Amino acid sequence: MINGLLFKQMLESGANNLTNKFPEIDALNVFPVPDGDTGTNMSLTFNAGVKDALSCGSENVCEIAKVLSKGLLMGARGNSGVITSQIFRGLAQGVEGMNEINGFQLANALVNGSRVAYKAVMRPVEGTILTVVREAADYTYAFASQTADVSCEAVMDKMVEEAIESLKRTPELLPVLKEVGVVDSGGAGLVTILQGFASAIKGTVIELSKQQGDSEVAGAALESEEFGYCTEFIVRLDDTARMSFQEHVLRDALANIGNSIVCVQDEDIVKVHVHTLTPGEALNLGQRYGEFVKLKIENMQEQHENIMTNAAKAEKEADKPKAKYALITVAAGEGLAQMFKELRVDHVISGGQTMNPSTEDFVEAIKKVNAENVILLPNNSNIVLAAQQAADVMEDYNVHVIPTKTIPQGLSACIMFNPDVEFDINLAEMNDAITLVKTGQVTYAIKDTTFEGMEIKAGDYMGIKEKDIIISTKDKLEATKKLLDALVDADSEIVTLIYGEGVDEAQAQEIVQYIDDTYGIEVEVNNGQQPVYSFIIGVE
Repeated sequence: MINGLLFKQMLESGANNLTNKFPEIDALNVFPVPDGDTGTNMSLTFNAGVKDALSCGSENVCEIAKVLSKGLLMGARGNSGVITSQIFRGLAQGVEGMNEINGFQLANALVNGSRVAYKAVMRPVEGTILTVVREAADYTYAFASQTADVSCEAVMDKMVEEAIESLKRTPELLPVLKEVGVVDSGGAGLVTILQGFASAIKGTVIELSKQQGDSEVAGAALESEEFGYCTEFIVRLDDTARMSFQEHVLRDALANIGNSIVCVQDEDIVKVHVHTLTPGEALNLGQRYGEFVKLKIENMQEQHENIMTNAAKAEKEADKPKAKYALITVAAGEGLAQMFKELRVDHVISGGQTMNPSTEDFVEAIKKVNAENVILLPNNSNIVLAAQQAADVMEDYNVHVIPTKTIPQGLSACIMFNPDVEFDINLAEMNDAITLVKTGQVTYAIKDTTFEGMEIKAGDYMGIKEKDIIISTKDKLEATKKLLDALVDADSEIVTLIYGEGVDEAQAQEIVQYIDDTYGIEVEVNNGQQPVYSFIIGVE
């Protein structure tokens, strides 16, 4: 039987196992772009729920599962995080009213988790975490049904065994996984959680690894003194370091000066993320191994103060009468945020490709804008589910998600918004607008890979049309021009060119001149100051 105490131990063990292994799961990313990172999103999501569950005073499995479900729901980040939250929402429904559960009840709850997760996704894709949880749960339920007095340990062992086998099959269901030579990252994250559960049932709660423990000590110092700096960089290893580099050596060194550490090597590229009071020391550690490909430092203390200031403003605004409409959007970069604000957007959630906001971020924004009708624009395919989940949570509010998957789609939708017409008319006009814009993006590759027969080298600049990589080259502007050639056709009337970090005005003007000379159509150019993407292009 699983009682409340054992269930909490399972949750702690699963969360610790995922925290220990999330960099490995991040490295399974198929697309060679700087990403929101599946492992990171799942770890942040699961830890948010487990933290609440462990602090729950109840000893009943059903009540602990209910608290877990709510915590996961609000903390969900990225599609993988939202699906994970739905799996455990279904599990919580499956154990409703039960103080303890036996093996068959556990198997039944796991099946319910898979069913609820599938229902949450409009177009489920096989070869993903959904497949892994469905196949594993179904096989486990069949096993439990045919085994008299089946134990919880046997059920969880079977679940892990079948999840691993299903994970191995994911490349056969998703050709892109097979081409790149990886399994599905979300499925791998789920297996990691389940392995933690199985270990706890056998009497061993998986503990945080040494580097995570060190990071927590550093984190305590950050919390007690100041918030420090979010420091990210990518290093290309030099010839000497390529032969001798070891991830754990750099990770241990970083643990002495900070926390929230990610250190992942892929061929000759090393990606690092750390929160530290001394970003210069982190950069010095990285530069020992080679040259920087990319680096970014953000002051978290300043971000915290901005959040507190905005919260104070929100309290004052709560007393104001409700507005008829409010638009909430997601964007990374001051320039992009300003572009949206000029198009009547009331609140911009800071986030995007490398920083997926949580369901709770949307919920807090919805409360802040204090409007009768709220429209959410996620502007990233990996954020749409979190936005939709927030709309579902806020059932007392009239909230609707326009499923914008790119910044140009979000901008086009905002242009069509009219505060003087009815809600349904606005939704129809905005949804139509996002179908009329083509999106292109230029970013850098973080690893060597092959995508649909195209060889891509780490550090290359890639031109991405919608979801297809159409060019990979060492030259940023060449990639941008080739991308434009693929986007602009005889029916195109206007190009919106947004340049970001690492691009100066002269380079942006060279692209503007290329558009003028080649196509002779209108160009609107803006400095979005966005990270990750050198250029974001919208063509209408």
